[in-house]
Amino acid sequence: MKPLYFSICLLLSTKTHAQKKDTLILSLQQVVQLAKEKSIASKQAITTRETKYWQWRTYRSNYQPQLSLSGTLPAYTKTFNQVVQPDGTIQFQPVHYDNSSLNLSFSQSIAATGGTIYGTTQLQRFDDFDRKNILYNALPYGIGYTQPLWQFNALKWDNKIEPLKFNESKQAYIESMEQVSITATGYFFDLLLAQVNLQVAETNLTNTQNIQRIANEKLALGKISKNEILQLQLEQLKAKKAMGMAKRDMEIAALNLRSYTGLPSTEKVALDLPPATINMNVATDKVLSEAYANRSDAIAFMRRVAEAKRDVAKARGDNGLNATLTANLGYSKSAATVESVYQNPQNQQLVQMGFVIPILDWGRSKSRIKTAEANLQLTEYTVEQDRQIFIQQIVTQVTLFDMMKDQLVLTAEADSIASEKYQIAKDRYVLGNLSITDLSISFQEKDQAKRDYVSALRDFWSAYYQLRYLSLYDFENNEKIIYK
Repeated sequence: MKPLYFSICLLLSTKTHAQKKDTLILSLQQVVQLAKEKSIASKQAITTRETKYWQWRTYRSNYQPQLSLSGTLPAYTKTFNQVVQPDGTIQFQPVHYDNSSLNLSFSQSIAATGGTIYGTTQLQRFDDFDRKNILYNALPYGIGYTQPLWQFNALKWDNKIEPLKFNESKQAYIESMEQVSITATGYFFDLLLAQVNLQVAETNLTNTQNIQRIANEKLALGKISKNEILQLQLEQLKAKKAMGMAKRDMEIAALNLRSYTGLPSTEKVALDLPPATINMNVATDKVLSEAYANRSDAIAFMRRVAEAKRDVAKARGDNGLNATLTANLGYSKSAATVESVYQNPQNQQLVQMGFVIPILDWGRSKSRIKTAEANLQLTEYTVEQDRQIFIQQIVTQVTLFDMMKDQLVLTAEADSIASEKYQIAKDRYVLGNLSITDLSISFQEKDQAKRDYVSALRDFWSAYYQLRYLSLYDFENNEKIIYK
């Protein structure tokens, strides 16, 4: 493979060396890194990760104490209100007052029971401007507890599901970045193949022109026919046409690569041929274990089943007897001054339980529960099917990666043979013991062999990045893939 690698590198470097001063030369790894840093896809992945993080923070805040200040200040009124008289008639009396209030309260949800403990302190001031009277009403402190009975506990289920969703989002971000690597690899090899095609076409055109000069001398000596000259002219036209198409394809591929990686559109780009080997060992069991430990899909399997079980619990909790127990204890007092309302306040208590019992719902409750249970069973079957696909995809990719390594060796040998065969055919034609048809066939075989080698490289590196994506594991460095 070394002679082949050297020959292709020499082919690629012939023009690149001349352009070195004004051309940015990139390797596959550099292109991938540029895409991860500058592509729109990577920025979208970062933004999505940030959104999921703040959703997680919102969820966590539901379990923290909440403190709030509310009030109405001022609450000024000047109007006429209807007043019922002792004889049943109505008169409209003028009212002119301000009724302001402040309320400082805290609450703490209890995930285990779904209840809420709360406390409050309130102060109200009433100004009667008509009678020049001021009155204060206060609740110096009060504490209470509200407990739903036989109802669905959303906090308890969120505590099971939301951590799974957050971990899933973190792994999904890593997957998105690895998907950027796969896409960037595709654009890299699009440009590399166009680059190889252009330089092959330029080399073929030069070789065809040199051979035609020799053929013209042979024609003058009567050693070859006019038909061979016409065939060579046709080959020269084909080479020019191929060169024009290759230039067009290279411009399009370069534009796509620059657009995806965020490179300036004015900067010229040339690509280095990536290596044909990677220092890594891949075992199916290792890839599977890392995939189950790292992939968002593996977490999603658990989350989807948990969500279906939550829906069953909700269907059961929202039907039948629903009751809420509320109890609070506090002190209150009214007085003419602020200081007085906080002196010897009066005890106040409240205990109440509200409930709803469906008497006749025509089977609605049972239908909701049965629907949720059927959805749970369907989810379990679907997750099991997806798990099998998950495993099969990884096993297939490991097999494909091994096959790509073997194919790369074969295409390298084929390219080496085709290049040597072409050189022999060219020398034989110059000596006059090979037909122009056989020379043309050697041309085509040589060109196709080089394209096949670049395609094999593409398949090999695409399989490599696909393995990283499927396992979120760096097999070269033997470590999990992590992005900060």
